[in-house]
Amino acid sequence: MAVNRAEQRAATRRALLAEGRRQFAADGYHNVVLSEVARAAGVTKGAAYHHFDSKAGLFRAVVAEIQQELGEQVAAAAEQHEDLWEQLRAGCRAFLAAGTDPAVRQILLVDAPTVLGWDEWRALDEESSARHLAEVLAALAAAGVIADEPVEALSRLLSGAMNEAALWIARGGDPHAAEQALDRLLAGLRTPA
Repeated sequence: MAVNRAEQRAATRRALLAEGRRQFAADGYHNVVLSEVARAAGVTKGAAYHHFDSKAGLFRAVVAEIQQELGEQVAAAAEQHEDLWEQLRAGCRAFLAAGTDPAVRQILLVDAPTVLGWDEWRALDEESSARHLAEVLAALAAAGVIADEPVEALSRLLSGAMNEAALWIARGGDPHAAEQALDRLLAGLRTPA
């Protein structure tokens, strides 16, 4: 019996997350009503409040889920390459490409910084894709591919540039132009051969 309840709670949570994600992506945070998310997910408003305590709580969980998925996509793109430099390029390109996804665009790039606040949004970013960026930059510095700069500062600068570029792409900027600019920026990090 306990397994059935646990499974039911997990299914309810998944349904609310999926519907919340759909509505936040389509309508934006400010136009979503938690009771409507619950109704569309086929659960009661009380169940929604039990799992997330508020619309902001549901949104926070959706953002964390998208951030985790994005981190996994960046890591998977990087892991397709053995060369550290190509891992950096592939991961950065995967991050930029994510800006064309409507859910990433609306939820992660447009609404999350204002709804959650900059500090919480950055913390979620650091737990996912920013961590991978710092790791590959540290490996590149250790291998002498890039100058032995303070990796944390370099990671934050590059992450900020990519977040801005992804937001620019999300608002209609040219993804190809962003990729070209990224390649030029990254090339400037390499030590002379």
